[in-house]
Amino acid sequence: MTQRASSGCGCDHDAMITVVLFDLDGVVRHFDPRHVVAIEQRHDLPRGAIEAVAFSSPLIDEVTTGRVSRQQWIQRIGERLGKPVAAQDWGAQPFVADGALLALADELRAAGRTTAILTNGTDTISAESETLGLPEHFDHIFNSADIGYAKPDQRAFEHVLRALDVAADAVFFTDDSEAKLAGATSLGMTTQLFTDVVSLRNALRESGVPVATARRTTRSFEQ
Repeated sequence: MTQRASSGCGCDHDAMITVVLFDLDGVVRHFDPRHVVAIEQRHDLPRGAIEAVAFSSPLIDEVTTGRVSRQQWIQRIGERLGKPVAAQDWGAQPFVADGALLALADELRAAGRTTAILTNGTDTISAESETLGLPEHFDHIFNSADIGYAKPDQRAFEHVLRALDVAADAVFFTDDSEAKLAGATSLGMTTQLFTDVVSLRNALRESGVPVATARRTTRSFEQ
């Protein structure tokens, strides 16, 4: 699904896309869900119990807007579950970057486009990004915990526009959560619900961004 700015936004629909903005988790970075299943089994927790607590309000809102640290978030998850070690294990899961996505980011930069990430993240995103080598592929990494507002809040996207000094209709944004697209769409960005890199390449081409087509591949683990 690719959405262009509506005719009532006051934007130039023919404006060239100069910035491609990516979500982080589920798009650039992936976690193997089998780790979560194993952790919950090991600690006698029902399947899905950890993330049901971790991503509930107000916990997730507090950590992604920088009001509590990641360490405090993990501690509170453990307290809610009554399983502090399970929460620590969950917080220490390994993660990997999507090589095909990184190759796309490099291609976009070679074509003169700015590449950036906007994540609903925690105070450790900078260190995690360095671990993955993301600064080598993205010009900017924006973190909601630093901004103080999390997607889909328009203010998170407005922060990006100010920092990059671009108009909304010059930005293409992709996220694997349809709900997170709302703030970007309302500002006039072109948005796409991320499913895979091949579909993203097609959507970018449809939006006038010169990227090559790609053959569909299988990820190293199920998402």
